[in-house]
Amino acid sequence: MSRNESPYVPQPYDPYGEEDFTWFNSDGRSDEQDQQDRTPADHGYEPNAYPYQQEPYGQVYAPPQQYYAEPHTRAIPEQRQGDQPTYALHTVEEVPAGPAYEIPETPEAGWDMTASRRRAWVSRGVLLCVLAIQAVLSLRLSNTAFQDEALYLSAGHAELAHLLHGTPLPVDYAAYFSGSPQLYPVLAALVDGTFGLAGARSLSLVFMLAVTGLLYAITRRMFNERAALAAAGLFAVVQSTVVMGYFATYDAMALFLLALTTWIVVRTDRLPAIAVLLAAPVAVLAVGVKYASALYLPTIVVLALLTAWPRRGAKSSVLRMVVLALGIGALLAAGAYATDLLDGVKQTTTNRDHGSDSTRFLLEQSAKWGGLMFLTAAGGAISYVRRSRMNESPLARRLGNPGWRWRALVGLLLCGTALLAPAYQVHLATVVSLYKHVGFGLFFAAPMAGIGVTRLIGAHFRYPQLGILLWTAVLCLGISQADWRFGVWPDSSQMVRTISPHVNSKGHYLSSTPEVPVYYLREKTSQRQWASVFGMEYANKKGKYLTGDEAYRSAVRDGDFDLIVLDGLTNPRVDDIVAASVKGNPHYRLLGNIPFTNSSGTGTYRIWVKTA
Repeated sequence: MSRNESPYVPQPYDPYGEEDFTWFNSDGRSDEQDQQDRTPADHGYEPNAYPYQQEPYGQVYAPPQQYYAEPHTRAIPEQRQGDQPTYALHTVEEVPAGPAYEIPETPEAGWDMTASRRRAWVSRGVLLCVLAIQAVLSLRLSNTAFQDEALYLSAGHAELAHLLHGTPLPVDYAAYFSGSPQLYPVLAALVDGTFGLAGARSLSLVFMLAVTGLLYAITRRMFNERAALAAAGLFAVVQSTVVMGYFATYDAMALFLLALTTWIVVRTDRLPAIAVLLAAPVAVLAVGVKYASALYLPTIVVLALLTAWPRRGAKSSVLRMVVLALGIGALLAAGAYATDLLDGVKQTTTNRDHGSDSTRFLLEQSAKWGGLMFLTAAGGAISYVRRSRMNESPLARRLGNPGWRWRALVGLLLCGTALLAPAYQVHLATVVSLYKHVGFGLFFAAPMAGIGVTRLIGAHFRYPQLGILLWTAVLCLGISQADWRFGVWPDSSQMVRTISPHVNSKGHYLSSTPEVPVYYLREKTSQRQWASVFGMEYANKKGKYLTGDEAYRSAVRDGDFDLIVLDGLTNPRVDDIVAASVKGNPHYRLLGNIPFTNSSGTGTYRIWVKTA
């Protein structure tokens, strides 16, 4: 009896199967067609004849009567009688276990734009951390008094003695100071008299911490808390902020008064125009403390216009700007008329002598000290012009935002102010005090830098690593530059101890930096007893009047100085002239060579004392 032929049907795991993985049954029909046309009863096979199989990966199939087709029954040739029937495996459609997970839509309540106590306290906590970092960076700096610090503190003590006891001033400080000697020097001298140099420097730290706090308040008022924290975080770690925060000069106080003026202008943007006059006396006081502060008054006046424009309209905003300008101008005119400070303003600011530093060098230094933060501010300004929305809430889309022209003017004003100091010092061709003046401009550019950081990080802190990377770069630059800056001048402690036994209130002395011994030895000497290496007038024994280099040579030959201290750094050319005149001079003997180390390398204090 012949058997039915069962054609060979490849199974999914059969090496002889088709390569296109389209499985068919023995009659050439697809599994889907066969499943539709066949039932187990059509072929008469036993449902339990073939138990279900389990795949290696644990997938269990239903009983075979639902998924296996019985072979056809046709005659099989003798040579094929040994073949066994095969069964094709039908493809099973997997039934999903459940609906796919979907992220629910965030309700608008989760994007609340209204202020809250929790958010305010969190923001203040972050600000305190920023201020703590700033304080630590400034307090870690250490060195003896710089010649500018020594000069202002000595002048402050002299002004105090003049005010309290009528003691004559050793020199007319108002004639050549770049700020009123009756303002910051007197305040710093009061602190110095009780707490010493560290106390006077800590006074500057208090001013600079207040500047950072006011910057946060200004940026928060103009934009939002996130931009305010970013602005404060960047400004707190740049070189200018760190150095001015522990430097006993009037720069910190002047910047604080400018910041306070700006805060008053921004804070009164919704009040009547007359309220902006509260900023006028503070602005004038800032100019009195440091005359160069006047460079930033136009920015503040224009800011009075721009901050009020979106809420109060054109007419009220223009009136506000005019009121502030007239108020500041009237007070400045009254101050100039009532005091004798105009000579100091002319000598140190308006008619200041030009230097010899190249434009390229000054631009390179400006870029090194503030370029990274300025680029961040420029990027923030461009981004703000392109997209005004500062809040991530969907509700913010329905709010009215300032137009792109207003945003462009704000960005141009704040970022452009950062370029004023470098431009002015390029005009003067001098790098003196440039690193401090760069910090004044960065204060005004900081709000735009805050926006730049927030846009760099993205909504919902999408790229926080970019913001961290930027802040770390600014921090590292600030630390290294501040350390270098505080090491520019040599440690003078050993030099002062060496010359202290050889000075009194009657001698005449020459020093590369006379301000330093005058400050540390003010109980023994006064400013009028010391000559510097930056110009001298001398009448020799024959009565001939000499100036400049010849005055130094003649005075040394005649033994006019009782003590000579040279450091080889302040004015090397004149130092060499004096040293050559001392060599072989019977009036002097070498008291000592005191080595020192500074940021540029090593040097030596050379000290000569008069023998007869």
